[in-house]
Amino acid sequence: MGAPFVVVGAGIGGLAAAIALARAGRRTLVLERAERIEEVGAGLQISPNAGRILHEFGMRPALDAVALEPRALNIRRAADGAVLARLPLAEARNRWGAPFRVFHRADLQKALLDEARRLGVETRTAARCDGFTEAPDGIRLAIGEERLEAEALIGADGLRSTIRDALDLVAGDAPRPVGLTAWRTLMPIDSAPSALRERETHIWLGPGGHVVHYPLRDASIVSAVAILEDRADRGPAAETRTGEELARAMGFARWSPDLRALLEAGATWRRWPLYARPEITRWGRGRVALLGDAAHPMVPFLAQGAAQAIEDAAALGRAFADGGATIESALAAYQSARVERAIRIQRASRRQGVNCHFAEPMATLRDIGVRLMGGEGVLSRNAWIYR
Repeated sequence: MGAPFVVVGAGIGGLAAAIALARAGRRTLVLERAERIEEVGAGLQISPNAGRILHEFGMRPALDAVALEPRALNIRRAADGAVLARLPLAEARNRWGAPFRVFHRADLQKALLDEARRLGVETRTAARCDGFTEAPDGIRLAIGEERLEAEALIGADGLRSTIRDALDLVAGDAPRPVGLTAWRTLMPIDSAPSALRERETHIWLGPGGHVVHYPLRDASIVSAVAILEDRADRGPAAETRTGEELARAMGFARWSPDLRALLEAGATWRRWPLYARPEITRWGRGRVALLGDAAHPMVPFLAQGAAQAIEDAAALGRAFADGGATIESALAAYQSARVERAIRIQRASRRQGVNCHFAEPMATLRDIGVRLMGGEGVLSRNAWIYR
């Protein structure tokens, strides 16, 4: 048996890549440096552009078993709770071939892991890639004291990718803070305000910050994230906060009663500082390529981080579906198919973040524009993503 294709990283992108490679007939090994393949608790949105791909992977029944499909997305003004636009999501399956879904991240990761293993993908945990060398006939990886031969190497190891660091593709490529902090929590749905327990997603826009929340696991829990500009955070530095501490740090008096009640209902909010890396137009070299956040980390304002990693995986699989292509040419084709779109979404995500956090008078102009567009208009504006 020949050397495997090695995927470094067992997150959403890495496992999707392993599935795509296995479906293309490639023996695949996933290396994960953690002791177990599992995710910390957090919510995750998967839009139709990525959902269609997972359907093509044959995973629709597995997704339906663990996902929740929000009926609508409500864009709200944080100051008074006014609904600026209500985006109807129920018709997304007919319009774009797959629904909008929300997951507990661990549930989606397990579904991907189960499918990868069903296809014969090997997985190894506690396996940190400490470096690699390139040769004309393959890649040699250092896994601790062990040396491992690989046909090709896919770096799906996240924003702080060691594979990207080793490739040294551009100068000044270190991760840098973007001046934003995400605070995340999960709470029992019964602890949320009664007006916010429906099967819908809510986005609350305020000056210097915004909040997103939606139900998970058959609407038994709520996943919420508050993203603050660093200068808008009035609290002391901490890794966790109570809901009362977070509401106070966000400027308690500025938020509607329902939103303040939701913030305070979170027993523990965990801090996730947001970082970026420079845009790159080359994602690899020879038999090595990057995927997902390792290639194109993006701020979360369009909820496309995981979706774009899944799109990467599909393009990778398509590149290797042609059995006559060399590994080098297939990886070059994969990058060529993906770079332009990934950069476009990176940039659109940054612009959307500025829009979400406007202060007056721009906030009023934004709100008027959202009202005039309405929910259908907002969906149509973003249709280029979901197509």
